Amino acid sequence: MERLVPDELYDLFQRVVPPAPTRPQGGGRRRHGDREVLAAIIFVATTGCTWRQLPPVFGPSGPTAHRRFTEWSAARVWARLHRLVLDELGSRGDLDWSRCAIDSVNMRALKGELTGPNPVDRGKGSKIHLITERTGLPLSIGISGANLHDSQALEPLVRGIPPIRSRRGPRRRRPAKLHADKGYDYDHLRRWLRMRGIRHRIARRGIESSTRLGRHRWTIERTMSWLAGCRRLHRRYERKAEHFLAFTAIACTLICYRRLTK
Repeated sequence: MERLVPDELYDLFQRVVPPAPTRPQGGGRRRHGDREVLAAIIFVATTGCTWRQLPPVFGPSGPTAHRRFTEWSAARVWARLHRLVLDELGSRGDLDWSRCAIDSVNMRALKGELTGPNPVDRGKGSKIHLITERTGLPLSIGISGANLHDSQALEPLVRGIPPIRSRRGPRRRRPAKLHADKGYDYDHLRRWLRMRGIRHRIARRGIESSTRLGRHRWTIERTMSWLAGCRRLHRRYERKAEHFLAFTAIACTLICYRRLTK
């Protein structure tokens, strides 16, 4: 359990988890501890096993862990935990805002909300959109159907960057420069970024190759491979979009937490 949920991570988790509901009338079964359930949820996220395959060593059963996962997802615990870890990194000066990148990755989906036909293999899927800072740490994430054009996700993702603490000065939520491939090659996006004081480097269709951005964009491609370390994201099994987004936020939190402990 301590390997999955170290003391430092659990201390951060306790700052965002809602208090356990009380039973004024008393009685009922003993409620499993938050740390036990969190370890079970992270095990499901990283191994990709189903809730019913959860080993009994964790204490809570699969259905119990799933109910708590649903409860915490509705309370936006995972997004708040991700932001809290980013705050800790920002306060140490470990976030580099000078050059950020935006991209997306497709995931096969069996069913559920925010799915659509995959233009690559004609199957059904969802898409994970993300913005990373210069070293590849995810700052903002979102999901959509696989048929949503990447350009439509740029504005929501940039707006979705939370105000993150800095070592000095006020909180920050805007990158100095944003790199993107040809999927974002639209004049209205360039104008929108300039209005927000964000310089852009977007490859132009038919003029330049996206490979010219490789020396800066490889970091976000590496982050996508880090996301693959969360095996629950290899294929989407969740019917509800908020649950799939929750597993994505858990994966991003673990990526950022590993940097925090270096």
